[in-house]
Amino acid sequence: MDLSSAHAFMAGHARVLDRRRLELRLGQTDVTAVLSALDGYRNPDGGYGWGLEPDLRSPESQPGGALHAFEVFADIAPATSPRAAELCDWLDSITLPDGGLPFALPLTVKEATAPWWQDADPTASSLQITAITAAAAHRVAVHDPAVAKHPWLARATRYSLDTIAALDEKPFAYVLLFAVHLLDAVHDTHQEAPALLRKMTAHIPANGRVPVAGGTENEALHPLDFAPTPTSRLRPHFTPEVIATDLDRLASLQQPDGGWIVDYARISPSGTLDWRGVTTLNALHTLHTLQSN
Repeated sequence: MDLSSAHAFMAGHARVLDRRRLELRLGQTDVTAVLSALDGYRNPDGGYGWGLEPDLRSPESQPGGALHAFEVFADIAPATSPRAAELCDWLDSITLPDGGLPFALPLTVKEATAPWWQDADPTASSLQITAITAAAAHRVAVHDPAVAKHPWLARATRYSLDTIAALDEKPFAYVLLFAVHLLDAVHDTHQEAPALLRKMTAHIPANGRVPVAGGTENEALHPLDFAPTPTSRLRPHFTPEVIATDLDRLASLQQPDGGWIVDYARISPSGTLDWRGVTTLNALHTLHTLQSN
């Protein structure tokens, strides 16, 4: 891992938001700068759009944008922002009667947006988007009482747990991944979570590689996707050798320009570049966290 070239890549290619997030992790900026950058994607209704989800370029607020906003609110912890509870309010307003979120709402701009966002049914709840958005919100809730007690989070969590419990076959790779992240986040607060996590873990092989059906030729999820930190609940599922091998794999994906590659479908030039900035930020964090442990 070449840190100098990675930082140069972020300076030359990444979004201002992700550059600010990196600076925050390095102690080179403050929370205000990060939140100001995030506000560029915020709508008056309290939700987020405008390409905050890089493959969804439409300006209106979307569940995918909410997920990434919660990731930023988790970055600033233990600081909090009233924007997080306002985002919960918006999510509550679009939640379907069963407690789930639609994968996406109708788009006002379809250009440069991935087909899975364009083709989403706004009347059907999606475990995939609900589980991962709730998981991100739970990470924020650890430090933000307004999010922790918000009724939307309780509704989304209950929908996700009940839907995971009802699964009777191996789920799509990203549904599996996002279910694992939610169960990790609520492991100590919801009594059914440990058993459900064991249920999901049974679908993950010892080497941690889960191919993505319908993805690019070699697209797959890996151990560090399921257990990105030493404290991840799924970490004991993998041997130290498997984690070490996956660290080597992740480090090897750094490109000559200093950034990390995106191995899933490229939808637009801007979206691909935005994803590379996010992927580089996450790779640096994962490699630093695990190599230091």
